[in-house]
Amino acid sequence: MPAFPPPPVVRAVERSRADLQRAARDLAPAPFALLEVVMASMVTQCVHVAAKLGIADVLADGPRQPAQVAQQVGADEDAVARLLRLLATHQIFEQQPDGAYALTPMADALRADHPMSMRDTALLMGHPTHWEDWGHFLDAVVTGEPSLPKLRGMGAFEYLMQNPEYGEVFMKGMGAISETETAPILAAYDFSVFDTVVDFCGGRGGLIAGILQQAPNVSGILSDPRVDGNGAAAFLAEQGVDGRCRTAGGDLFDPVVEGGDAYVLKHIVHDWPEEQALQILRNVRAAIKPGGKLLLIEMVPPEKGNDPHSGKLVDLWLLLLVGGKERTASQYADLVARAGFKLERVVETAAPVSIVEAVAV
Repeated sequence: MPAFPPPPVVRAVERSRADLQRAARDLAPAPFALLEVVMASMVTQCVHVAAKLGIADVLADGPRQPAQVAQQVGADEDAVARLLRLLATHQIFEQQPDGAYALTPMADALRADHPMSMRDTALLMGHPTHWEDWGHFLDAVVTGEPSLPKLRGMGAFEYLMQNPEYGEVFMKGMGAISETETAPILAAYDFSVFDTVVDFCGGRGGLIAGILQQAPNVSGILSDPRVDGNGAAAFLAEQGVDGRCRTAGGDLFDPVVEGGDAYVLKHIVHDWPEEQALQILRNVRAAIKPGGKLLLIEMVPPEKGNDPHSGKLVDLWLLLLVGGKERTASQYADLVARAGFKLERVVETAAPVSIVEAVAV
């Protein structure tokens, strides 16, 4: 599992990067700075095309001239040269003195076999369906309601099930992001204080496997409605934790599996408006042991201020798709209190996510 620097170091780097970005905008005339922001979606599409063609995989063996890259990926030589030229200005690929292009750290993360590959996420962010969704963002802002159900005639989760090609792209793209969060979560929080950790709607078990590897004294329960068909049993066995982790099915809004003194909900609550989120949390409250801990792993935007935070953008994506939201610490304090918990602390990690820790009262 890749190592991450401790959260304070990463946050300092993020602040420095944000300061540099602000300084660059301050130096540039405002209209030109705004133009860079407005045109950023086209850069996303360029990264998507590079990922789709597998350019980073071609360059993994060493620098190549654009003509060589084009030949290997089956694309037009002049167009590939122009694409590489643009992406190199964003530190994605690097042109060498002889005109050949090489990988940079960011380009390396576009390789399909990179341990923390962002290729699947780039494929999602440039997918025509994703762009079509965002084309209806105005309606979401005007109404305060998700526009996807009106656009598709069904909810987001149903649409992903009904359209397996895009559903696979979406799940892989989001899964790539989720996998990068596991190591920072484990570095920031000590799970060894619990007896049994329940990972509620935990997919095939990436997080619960990491928890059990970190804390060999802990037992686990992986609860997910897809658990019988998503390869969870084989994955847990591969990770060497199947002897300490049982699986359980059930729907998202069904009564929650009992027996845990800690319940982890990673990127679950943010998908839902208040009433559905409360229903999920109250079901957890009914199942949790007395004094047990609720651990919500979500992006937690700051209460105020202008600093960049990934949660501020994902919050709007949730509004667009499902009517969910990223909540601040005070909003989580109110939400969990209404479900029978008391917020104790919010633990930041080296990733954009935090661990919202609450105790059953």
